[in-house]
Amino acid sequence: SDKIEDELEMTTVCHRPEGLEQLEAQTNFTKRELQVLYRGFKNECPSGVVNEETFKQIYAQFFPHGDASMYAHYLFNAFDTAQNGSVKFEDFVMALSILLRGTVHEKLRWTFNLYDINKDGYINKEEMMDIVKAIYDMMGKYTYPVLKEDAPRQHVEAFFQKMDKNKDGVVTLDEFIESCQE
Repeated sequence: SDKIEDELEMTTVCHRPEGLEQLEAQTNFTKRELQVLYRGFKNECPSGVVNEETFKQIYAQFFPHGDASMYAHYLFNAFDTAQNGSVKFEDFVMALSILLRGTVHEKLRWTFNLYDINKDGYINKEEMMDIVKAIYDMMGKYTYPVLKEDAPRQHVEAFFQKMDKNKDGVVTLDEFIESCQE
């Protein structure tokens, strides 16, 4: 049975990214930077792909005082552009390129996509509430002064006050970008 498991493991995953030249053309990274990123990625994820569980474990290391699992879940979904439950090196690098070196517009579009949990093109109050709660959980109780129970709700109300220009209860990409640029 060990032999079968080993063979299964071998066939399941070993993803090699497309040529670095292609990634260099698609991202704002140099070939050298891509090599360094790839080495780090392979170090954490020898198979070449990250599943959500691994992603959560890696992410949790950055937030030792809080519970980062929910936020990591939303972040993973934003990285997993194919929505197939795994993040390849290419997905990782494309997102990183936007977040670190993208234009303001690209960064805002990416962030909007993170908040738009059900991917319907709108951010509603429930989605925003889920993200804000996840952020509060992740930061942990030591980071903030003691919070009132309704702090996330107030945060969301303030967000919608500012962002929902036409007061229809949802925030569109255009409203989001316009508000953030103000």
